[in-house]
Amino acid sequence: MQAVPTVFAYDFICPWCWIGHTNLAAGIRFARLDAPVDVRYMPFELNPSMPVEGMDRRAYRTLKYGSWARSQTLDAQAAAAGLAAGLSFDYAKVARTPNTRRAHRLMQFAMLHGDSENVAQLVDAIFAAYFSQGRDIGSIDTLVEITGKQGFDAGRVRAHLLSDPGNRELVDARWSISSVPTVLIDNVSISGAQPPAVFAQALRAAATQRSAA
Repeated sequence: MQAVPTVFAYDFICPWCWIGHTNLAAGIRFARLDAPVDVRYMPFELNPSMPVEGMDRRAYRTLKYGSWARSQTLDAQAAAAGLAAGLSFDYAKVARTPNTRRAHRLMQFAMLHGDSENVAQLVDAIFAAYFSQGRDIGSIDTLVEITGKQGFDAGRVRAHLLSDPGNRELVDARWSISSVPTVLIDNVSISGAQPPAVFAQALRAAATQRSAA
């Protein structure tokens, strides 16, 4: 059977994207398709003008949401939803809001040189490094270390991130969507961190339609 094309539009500083990615993976398992699911990752920079070195998270979130208390309320909501999905958020460890461009560039490299399983694992590892461990995922050293643990060649990753191709502007998903996470399953758009059953149903429908065609 033909693979079911699936696009996951996301940013690494979006907690709901981590939850959505986890639920999509669960939906793929629940769907039990005979056909493979070809997931491609589409960057969507929430802060394209963020300084390369990032910003103090408290200062950034206070400016964005009007108060630190409001930010903490939103963090608690995301952490609770993450716990239900089996994810651990530890915002007490997150000191900075990073620039995510390098992480997205890393993902473009990974999709060229990895298989679907270790690419998906890399996505989860970067999310976990930020939300669970409070690491600076805008740092080349951090990204190289994470990627090496997922089976990629750390030297090639560092060379890519330091090269001109690794530092060009990203072509992100803003041309087609307005928020993240958004999942396109055979061009059918699903917005938000939906439950696994929603993704499973959409995958089955897409597989059936492709089989009939």
